[in-house]
Amino acid sequence: MKSSTTETSAGSGRVSRWGNRLLSWRIWKMGWARVLATVVSCILFVLTVAVEMDLFQQFVFALACVVMTLLLHRVAGRLATLVMIMLSITTSVRYMYWRITDTLGFHGILDSIFGYGLLFAEIYALAMMLLSYFQSAWPLRRKPAPLPADMTHWPTVDIFIPTYNEPLDVVRQSVLTALAMDWPADRFKVYVLDDGRRPEFREFCEKAGAGYLTRPDNRHAKAGNINAALEKTDSDFVAIFDCDHIPVRSFLQICMGWFVKDKKLAMLQTPHVFFSPDPFERNLDTFRNVPNEGELFYGVVQDGNDLWNATFFCGSCAVIRRSALLEVGGVATESVTEDALTALKMNRAGYNTAYLAVPQAAGLATENLSRHIGQRTRWARGMAQIIRVNNPLLGKGLRLGQRMCYLSAMLHFFFGLPRVIFLTTPLAYLFFHANVFQASAIMVAAYALPHIILSNLTGSRIQGKFRHSFWNEVYESVLAWYIMKPAMMALLRPKAPQFNVTAKGGIIRESYFDWTLARPYVVLLALNLAGLIVGVVGLVLETGGADQRFTIVLNLAWTVYNIIMTSASVAVAGEVRQLRNAPRVAITLPAMLGLPDGRTVACDTSDFSQGGLGLVLPAGVIVPTGMQVNVSVFRNEEEAIFPALVTFSQGGRLGVSFRDLTLEQEKELVQMTFGRADTWALTWGSMAPDSPMAALYQITHIGMRGFTLLLRQLRDRTLAGLRRPASVFTKQ
Repeated sequence: MKSSTTETSAGSGRVSRWGNRLLSWRIWKMGWARVLATVVSCILFVLTVAVEMDLFQQFVFALACVVMTLLLHRVAGRLATLVMIMLSITTSVRYMYWRITDTLGFHGILDSIFGYGLLFAEIYALAMMLLSYFQSAWPLRRKPAPLPADMTHWPTVDIFIPTYNEPLDVVRQSVLTALAMDWPADRFKVYVLDDGRRPEFREFCEKAGAGYLTRPDNRHAKAGNINAALEKTDSDFVAIFDCDHIPVRSFLQICMGWFVKDKKLAMLQTPHVFFSPDPFERNLDTFRNVPNEGELFYGVVQDGNDLWNATFFCGSCAVIRRSALLEVGGVATESVTEDALTALKMNRAGYNTAYLAVPQAAGLATENLSRHIGQRTRWARGMAQIIRVNNPLLGKGLRLGQRMCYLSAMLHFFFGLPRVIFLTTPLAYLFFHANVFQASAIMVAAYALPHIILSNLTGSRIQGKFRHSFWNEVYESVLAWYIMKPAMMALLRPKAPQFNVTAKGGIIRESYFDWTLARPYVVLLALNLAGLIVGVVGLVLETGGADQRFTIVLNLAWTVYNIIMTSASVAVAGEVRQLRNAPRVAITLPAMLGLPDGRTVACDTSDFSQGGLGLVLPAGVIVPTGMQVNVSVFRNEEEAIFPALVTFSQGGRLGVSFRDLTLEQEKELVQMTFGRADTWALTWGSMAPDSPMAALYQITHIGMRGFTLLLRQLRDRTLAGLRRPASVFTKQ
């Protein structure tokens, strides 16, 4: 087995080297050669898409494309990825050409409604696939740029931490780590921008050494808060962090070199990573096992945008050149996604934007499904507003690549209606015998299956480290019902902005099932289950030909897939109890335990949080619960000592909570834990690579949990109803 793997790797390496040599041929530097290659490629593409084939020829073509893609999937290098993309585009566009030219002769009103509805959803999905390939085919993979050796030439920076209603416990970590930046003390300042105008925040900032800024009103929410602060500060650059995002001490050193190198660079964005699980990760128990919903954007999309000079500002973990920001009128206020619109304006003004895929801060994810949906709804509404008030396809100042990247981001949030269509289309045939394809089932399979298989394999190849197969459909199925209406209403009425702050922090005292949010998924699941029953009965009773049976089988397979996705969506609505207000971060660091009798015990941390540490003790060492200890944490040769109380002791593992730390000790603690330069970068993109079949199995297993959860909830509600006194059900 080992020798086979070695041979495969060697073969992949030879193909990759051959591809690199091909790309480096001098002939490609000649303009006529590139033009000729482009013209020939376009002609061959059109012929491949439009040529008519009979069933056998189409199956041979499809099989050849699938086999070639499977072989390329094992080959390293960008050339193999580009060929896979072209094969995927060819089969998908060929499928869509066939759909439009051969399958739309509908004979009844139901056929037309469901048929054209599906066609709309498929065209949207194809457009999003093509735009995603455009963005992600050749990521730039920018590296940090060096700073001048003379620190007196380093720029001055104001660090803004906007806050409105978040508790001080959430904000203070961000402030203390920002104050500990590895940057000349006379060349940066930290400001808390408090739209809540709270005395305890002012007092904390005075003690910690941070600036404190307020304004008389909360006009334009976060954007207005930052714009007001710009008028009161004067450094060359502004670094912005959401108040729950905790930066590491190396943030400025990693980011600022590019501003020195590129005088036209207006904004540099770094990834958003989270040290707490979002509702999907917590409720489905996938934290650190499956990439979360946002990782695709920061792991793949932003790196691709960077190639086209179209990096989006994401509101936090970014640095902006003050002069460029002021030139475009400050942070945009015309949209509730003020960050993306601000970047668009700076690109229109001729400035560059950049992305550096080195995590330099981490924050709190939304802690329940309701808030998560609210946040995504705001994003959808904001992107729809931008299409109306500053459409990237129109106006001057943007290159074609920039327009395409911004268009992709904005169209993405209109997935609600297409996703609902995909979840219900097979029911049209199973319930009403509506033929959404005016073609035989075997021809549908011959054209549709290679399109589906190649798009999934190619997506897995490009996105595998940051998005596992089929999970996109779980995320979209959960959100689809809730973002449909806000996105469409914002498109029709863009000047009716609403802004909601996404609350962070907090606890969930008891597990519960969110019936209100789950209702759309439960209805869709019930409809698909009913469709499955009707389809199976119809298959048993079917007396027609083989094509009729195959049509039923195709719709049943589609329905089973939809059942898996909707049942997994139901599982997300089962909120899991969360009693820790301060999430723990798993990390191994050298530590030392100082006992009351003077003895010391060398040990390691297993995790840390704002309030305590998990420790792993050597074999045979027992420390009882309730003991007062001192804990030393090390960073290279540096040691920091903190008083703590043992709150848990079992099997060589210890949990300690910090007690009565001074402000200086809090600063030391964040430097040793959250502020470490390597805290987040070491785990970035380090999950197991995607395996489509393993991902489908995992989602199916989660769907079974969703079924079990739903049945348990229905049983409990039924029993509760039966136990009610008769007076509840009758009028007195």
